[in-house]
Amino acid sequence: MAQKIIRFGVIGCGLMGREFASSAARWLHLTDMKTRPEIIAVCDTNTDLMDWFGDNVASITQKTTDYREMLANPDIDAIYCAVPHVLHAKIYPEIISSGKHLLGEKPFGMDRAQNTVIQTALDAHPEVFARCSSEIPFFPGAQKVIQMAQSGKMGDILEVEASFLHSSDIDPNKVINWKRVEAVNGEYGCMGDLGMHVLHVPLRLGWKPKSVSASLVKRVTERPDGKGGMSPCETWDNATITGTVPMEGYDFPLVLKTWRIAPGESNSWSIRILGMKKSAYFTTKNPRQWQWMNYQSGEAQVWQTQDLGYQSLFPAITGGIFEFGFADSIQQMWAAFLHELDGGDANGFHCATPHEVRDHHAVLTAALEAGKTNTIVDVDY
Repeated sequence: MAQKIIRFGVIGCGLMGREFASSAARWLHLTDMKTRPEIIAVCDTNTDLMDWFGDNVASITQKTTDYREMLANPDIDAIYCAVPHVLHAKIYPEIISSGKHLLGEKPFGMDRAQNTVIQTALDAHPEVFARCSSEIPFFPGAQKVIQMAQSGKMGDILEVEASFLHSSDIDPNKVINWKRVEAVNGEYGCMGDLGMHVLHVPLRLGWKPKSVSASLVKRVTERPDGKGGMSPCETWDNATITGTVPMEGYDFPLVLKTWRIAPGESNSWSIRILGMKKSAYFTTKNPRQWQWMNYQSGEAQVWQTQDLGYQSLFPAITGGIFEFGFADSIQQMWAAFLHELDGGDANGFHCATPHEVRDHHAVLTAALEAGKTNTIVDVDY
């Protein structure tokens, strides 16, 4: 049976735009998809980036430096938008108003006020399907942890920790980029860049902190500007957020780490859930494994490790004995997006929703205040 084609435009032709192009090009890797993406248009102010798409994606029929020309193209069904945070509140509502479906990069506005602008546009256009990019929970090990939590068999939760750790910014001679500029990235700093990654799973599991404290770190105060001078680093390097999550009869701590200076880490995401009856842990440092512990009163407390191999949410041609990687998680996220766009259930795990994004802004807004004032701040959902 022929697959239904969803025709995409890409606004922002950088790293993640190219990852989408790669996923679309090898869609035959997936074995049971009724829909497939086809990129027919690209937009970027950097024409060299668009030329890469023109050279590598044969289906491209439109290249433009003006995204409004793309939104006026009646052949486009959906948009992937990967632009700096400051542009979200400007471009996302226009995409939504054009009637085109949207997968947008985090954080859907560089602060809560900008996110509200986007949410208002979505409320005015319920026919538009929109999701936020967050690919790491599609790793098989992450899915195992999520499934254990959803089983309701972990007992009372003791603590949950979710982390996303980078190391590249430990180099003080690294040339400054827009994520260090408050007017472009937003005052959240590393929290805006990485917050959706660490909050996606807790929010999906219904674990919304009622209050938070935060330790915010700004260790590198200036960086080379690439032109022989130095520029101030205005945004936070690292954030450690501790929230209190209410449960029936008790509370538990939720620890969120969004670090851009994490010595020795490359790009490590992890989730650890500790319960009175079961515990579970996954990190992308060991991408083919997950760990869990079952505990019964009086028995030994023993962590077990399982090699999962390639056990993807959406079936693929890769044999189960082989490894799953970042490019696979990107493709699985896109499969979930298209499956749900076409009326499916995303095989039980959909992409991050606008409501989850809204809640993540509530947490980050409270964390920013808590960190700046050294207080505990209630989260206003």
